[in-house]
Amino acid sequence: MNPQFAVFSALILDLALGDPSWLPHPVRWIGKAARFLERKTRRIFLSPFLAGSATSMCIYLLSFFLPWAIIAAARHVSYLLEFIFSIFIIYTAVALRDLLDHSRAVRLALEEKNLEKARERVGRIVGRDTQNLSESEIVRACVESVAESLVDGITAPLFYAIFGGPAWAMLYRSVNTLDSLFGYRNEKYARFGTLPARTDDLANFLPARLTAPLVSVSATLLRLHPVLSLQALYRDGKKHPSPNSGLCEAAMAGALGIRLGGTNYYQGIASEKPFLGYDTEALSPIHILSANRIVLLTSAISLALFISIRIALYSFL
Repeated sequence: MNPQFAVFSALILDLALGDPSWLPHPVRWIGKAARFLERKTRRIFLSPFLAGSATSMCIYLLSFFLPWAIIAAARHVSYLLEFIFSIFIIYTAVALRDLLDHSRAVRLALEEKNLEKARERVGRIVGRDTQNLSESEIVRACVESVAESLVDGITAPLFYAIFGGPAWAMLYRSVNTLDSLFGYRNEKYARFGTLPARTDDLANFLPARLTAPLVSVSATLLRLHPVLSLQALYRDGKKHPSPNSGLCEAAMAGALGIRLGGTNYYQGIASEKPFLGYDTEALSPIHILSANRIVLLTSAISLALFISIRIALYSFL
């Protein structure tokens, strides 16, 4: 099986189909299994940290060994069946089309001057309160989500698929899913979510640092602001509380010539995020369109880079 062709095929399949609700999706199963195990482990362990660690390790093991076993069994039947299962597993780990569709829906609502619809749609992709957001704040929320998801939903799964295979891509997806479920700094999850949050930081460390500079490359090809993108990346990338997501957010802000960050509200509680980028352009729906173009181009460049690195590494081994 050619792993590069399998990953490329999976990305094309994602762009063609997206994430239809009728299609069985392992990521949804991961979320349901994690919630089920959370209830069980909280009853077994007095320590929230141990309960969260036990839940996470069980999900990680299942997420890796189940697709590994499926592909191994398929290989004994035929290489074609192995190839088909590999493509499907990688396809379910990537969320490029879904990200583009959700952000496009926000932009269209804003262009219709329907703020209520835009608030509802952006609420599907962000965790902050959206019921009182202005147009510019809706744009900011959407662009921040798109920039953060560039690594989480696209380039990191592609990275692990290229260098590890389908099982590693699904393992990464489980790591990211558990962080989104449990990685909160509140009373309920501050200790329970420690392991999934730190594991997600570790898993995204290299993909984020490979992806962020490519945002500037995309900005060059799209005739945006590549110099500002690089400047924002190296000036602001480490200001964010997350050691990884701030890199692409800063690079994206610079590329678009806008400023991200500021005050967000979560269940009515204000949270201050550092400012990223340059306030050279007023936030408008066109920046969502430009952000989507950057994401699409950066995804393609990232895949080409990962494949090139893999080929180079294997030529020396």
